[in-house]
Amino acid sequence: MEILHEIWVTIQSEFSDIPNVTQATKVVLRLLVASLLGGLIGYERELRGKSAGLRTHMLVALGAALFILVPQQAGASPEDVSRILQGLIAGVGFLGAGAIMIGQQKENETGLTTAATVWITAAIGITVGIGFETTAVLSTLLTLGILALIPKFINKPNN
Repeated sequence: MEILHEIWVTIQSEFSDIPNVTQATKVVLRLLVASLLGGLIGYERELRGKSAGLRTHMLVALGAALFILVPQQAGASPEDVSRILQGLIAGVGFLGAGAIMIGQQKENETGLTTAATVWITAAIGITVGIGFETTAVLSTLLTLGILALIPKFINKPNN
């Protein structure tokens, strides 16, 4: 019985990174909001048949939020978080480069807009991870507005 108790205590300690209901609510809310906002942008890309769609954008936003949340929970210094952000931004750059390369394989598409949406999605995930959900929602709405409205002005035929 002693060994079972020890195993149970060990399991409990391994899952004690969220100490209370308030912290659990913050973590769940931030991860869900990041996924949802990334999903909105990804859905727009999916509708347009782009190389990075719904799942990719959701995962980028979720991952970015997670890369901010975990160091915050661990008590990372602002300098440590800055280094994490630098690595995250560089990593997202590789995703963007992949979107550009895939886009170039299609007819006259370069993938630059999709790469930019992956980049802004990571920034939105970071913003949510830090706890600025309102700013993230506004950024998502602005991004969707840009994606929806700007092509209408650019693609107008010359009279």
